[in-house]
Amino acid sequence: MQGGKILWVDDEIDLLKPHILFLEQKGLSITPVSNGQDALQTLNQEEFDLIFLDENMPGMSGLETLHQIRNMRPHTPVVMITKSEEENLMNDALGSQIKDYLIKPVNPNQILLACKKILSGKQLVSQKINQEYQKDFRNIGMAFTDELSADEWAEIYKKLVFWELQLENTEDKNMLEILQDQKAEANVNFTKFITANYLEWIKGKNAPLLSPFLLPQKVFPYIKSGEYSLFFILIDCLRYDQWKVFEPIIAEYYTITQEETYYSILPTATQYARNAIFAGLFPEEIAKKFPKFWVNDEEEGGKNLYEAEFLKEQIVRHRLNIRHSYNKILTTEEGNQLSENILNLMHNDLNVIVINFIDLLSHARSEMNIIKELAPDEPALRSLTRSWFIHSSLLNMLKKLKDQKVKIIISTDHGTIRVKKPLKIIGDRNTTTNLRYKQGKNLNYDEKSRQIFSIKKPELAKLPKSTVSGTYAFATEDCFFVYPNNYNYYVNFYSDTFQHGGISMEEMIIPIAYLSPR
Repeated sequence: MQGGKILWVDDEIDLLKPHILFLEQKGLSITPVSNGQDALQTLNQEEFDLIFLDENMPGMSGLETLHQIRNMRPHTPVVMITKSEEENLMNDALGSQIKDYLIKPVNPNQILLACKKILSGKQLVSQKINQEYQKDFRNIGMAFTDELSADEWAEIYKKLVFWELQLENTEDKNMLEILQDQKAEANVNFTKFITANYLEWIKGKNAPLLSPFLLPQKVFPYIKSGEYSLFFILIDCLRYDQWKVFEPIIAEYYTITQEETYYSILPTATQYARNAIFAGLFPEEIAKKFPKFWVNDEEEGGKNLYEAEFLKEQIVRHRLNIRHSYNKILTTEEGNQLSENILNLMHNDLNVIVINFIDLLSHARSEMNIIKELAPDEPALRSLTRSWFIHSSLLNMLKKLKDQKVKIIISTDHGTIRVKKPLKIIGDRNTTTNLRYKQGKNLNYDEKSRQIFSIKKPELAKLPKSTVSGTYAFATEDCFFVYPNNYNYYVNFYSDTFQHGGISMEEMIIPIAYLSPR
């Protein structure tokens, strides 16, 4: 705020000399004028950081002056000062996008506070956020040394995301860099936690909510036939931080009654995690129960073509006598068509909608340079997905449903992580192509690496195996697998892209939110 230039327009400006002296003592530069014409003339010659504008002046009124100022200096903040408390006057002023509105008589501290809020507000907020994160930094770091549960790890991750979203809007980026280092350290310790506990979870020991149990535990209990229509919306590949940038937009139309997280199974890839959700089974169980519908990694054909059949069978298995629908949106045209007809689904007890855009965006980012330019890092990816959501058919659907008797649950199947560190691996031609996990019978990699988690008996993780000796290898933290052939080319091509399939907080700890119309 030091040295800020202020234009103060008031027909009684001589009476405000004590206020002006007070502000000048605080380091501000004040230019006083007594009418709108002089104000416009002064603005034509100089630029100011802030304008104080009296509303009730003879000749050109404050609002008339304001409209002229907006034409000349559309981005200069204006504070309107008036004796009137009439609502229509306030509405006119606020409609002209003023920064603040003060009622006379004003005291010097009121004026100083308005100056600080407008001229130094962002800096003061940045300082406060940095101070608060510094206080929490030690607490988060100390937690890594504890024996954390799955729920406690979810809370750690949510806290890191909270600070990441706070710090990315601050002017000082040093604390954001510290947070990124702490997040990387958290993923190192999270990897140790997962590798030590995951196979026990599959046995049902101290397991958090996993993909196959999402519908029975978090969706089916909310079906109330005859009371409302339940919409379960699965946005493929949605990270928790991406959900948090959607949340304030959704909150304009819905009350978010509950927000939780659950854990994606391994591999954290659509073929495994999403099929497990809709079948209510682990992948090995799906492959045995539905051999015609399960397509192994190395086999050709779509991997997620039978979700509607899986869903129907799971509903029957849970003895739910309900009407339901299943819709998958892969294109803008499909989304618009469903949006137009969304109210026709209200007769169903359960409506499932799968949105594939985020996953398509992640894959496109790996393949298209223009997407890499638009989303070079996590803040840019969040911004891009927020922009998509604002203009999406999904938001249009939510707007149409807000006046209906509905309950809405939004979730996902897995997240993604920005990969940076290559890991060498060798496999035969049937080895899977995913960068975050590999499955094959002749995998060759550094088995001592702490950044690779291998499962040599897939049945222990309830994973199907296509060969007798099929092994699963998972990249952890921010690593990705690369073959030695053309190593440098693929390292450069895939570094800093968003991938999924492996072990990280971003991929495994994912959101589920419950919405009710306001």
